[in-house]
Amino acid sequence: MKKIEAALAVIKHFIQTDPSRAAEALETLEPADAVRILELLPETAAAAALESQQPPKAARLMARVPVQRAAALAQRLSPRHAAAIFSRMPEKAAKRLVALLPADLAAAIAETLSYPIQSAGRLMHGDFLAFRAGLRVEEVIARLRRLARGQVPLSYCYVVDEAGRLVGVLNMRDLLLADGEAAVETVMITKVLKVSPFTDREELVALFSKKHFITVPVADGDGKLLGVVPTAHIIESTEEEASEDIQILFGASAEERVFSPAWFKITRRLPWLTINLATVFLAGAVVAMFEGLIARTAVLAVFLPIIAGQGGNAGTQTLAVVIRGMLMREIAPANAWRLVQTEVLVGLANGFATGLLTALAAWLWKGSPVLGLVAGLAMVVTMVAAGLSGALIPLTMKRLGYDPAHSSGIFLTTVTDVTGFFSFLGLAWLLRAWL
Repeated sequence: MKKIEAALAVIKHFIQTDPSRAAEALETLEPADAVRILELLPETAAAAALESQQPPKAARLMARVPVQRAAALAQRLSPRHAAAIFSRMPEKAAKRLVALLPADLAAAIAETLSYPIQSAGRLMHGDFLAFRAGLRVEEVIARLRRLARGQVPLSYCYVVDEAGRLVGVLNMRDLLLADGEAAVETVMITKVLKVSPFTDREELVALFSKKHFITVPVADGDGKLLGVVPTAHIIESTEEEASEDIQILFGASAEERVFSPAWFKITRRLPWLTINLATVFLAGAVVAMFEGLIARTAVLAVFLPIIAGQGGNAGTQTLAVVIRGMLMREIAPANAWRLVQTEVLVGLANGFATGLLTALAAWLWKGSPVLGLVAGLAMVVTMVAAGLSGALIPLTMKRLGYDPAHSSGIFLTTVTDVTGFFSFLGLAWLLRAWL
C-alpha cells in the first residue's frame, strides 16, 4: 500500500508539472498497480496521464480499469486520443466502453476511427476558430477578444459559409488593419490550402516542411471544414514513429520503454530472438558445409567473424540511410534504382579498401599471401552484398506493403553472414591446395 501511495504522490506531482514524466512513472509499475493508480487519481488527472501514454500502453490499462471508471475517463479525453486508445483495445471491450459514452462523443470517436491510421483524419482535432461569412470585421475582432480572455488558443481564423464549407482564412494583421465595417470576405485569403481527412501523414510532413504552417485545415469532399492538424501533432506522430522504427529495427517492441516491467520486455523480445536464432542456424549451416576444410585449416575460423562483422556494419549503414530517406520522402520509384546502384558502388569501393587492408593484415599476421588473397576477395564480395541488401531489403518490403523497419535488420544480418561465410570458405576451398 505504501508503494501505491508513494507512486500516487509522484504521479500527481508530474501531472501538474510534466505529464510525460507521469506517463513514464506509470510505465515503471506493474499493470495491477498502474490500474489502481488510475482508479485513485481524480478523473482529470487520470485522463491527463492516459493522454501522455503511448496508445498501446494506454489501451492495455483502459481494458483493465472497471468499465464505469474507464467510461468516465474516456469522456475526459479528446476524440482523437480516445480513438487512438480504443482502436488498440480488444474489440469487445472497446464496444462495451463506447456504449456507455454520450452519443456525441461516441459518434466523434466512430468518425475518427473510420479514417486510416496515420491519416489527417486521425491526427486532426476540433479546436479551431471559424466565423461565418457575412460578419463584419469589428464583430470578428470583438469575438476574438472575448475568446482570448477565455484562454482559447488563437492561431488561424477560418471563414465558412452557411453549410460549414471552408471559403477562406483570415490573417490577423489584415484583420486588425481593415475597416471595422468591412465584411470579412473582403479581407480573407480565398486561396486556402486544405487537405482531405484521408491524406497520409507522410504527405502532411512534407507539406509542413515546405510551407511552415502552424495548422492545416482538413475538409471533406464537399469542402466542409472538419478540423485542423497542428504542427505539434505531426511532430508528436513523427517522433513516436521514428522511435518505434528504431526499436523495431533492432528487434525490440515498439511499445517497450526503458522502465517497462521485465516480464513485458521478455514477452516482446523473445519472439524476435527466436526468429533471429533460426537465421543464425542458417549461417551456421553454411559453415557446417566446410567443416572438414576448417578442421584441416583451423586458421580460417579466425577470419569468419571479421568478414561477417564488417559486412554487417556496412549493411547497417546502408539500411539506416535508406530508411531515413523513406521517412523523409526522399526516395521515389523513379530514383530507387539509382539508389541501389549507388549503394552497390559504395560497397564495392569500401570493399576494395577494407579488403586490401584485410589481405595485408592476413599476410603479415599468418604469413600466407594466399590466405590474404582469400580474405581480401571475400571482404569485397561481402561489402557489395551488404550495400545491395541494405538498399533492396527495405525497398522490397515497402513495395510489398510492409513497414521497412520490421525485420529488415534480421534479414540483412542473415544475408551478410551467409554471403561472408560462403564467399570466404568457398574461395578457401578452391585454393585449399595453396593454404
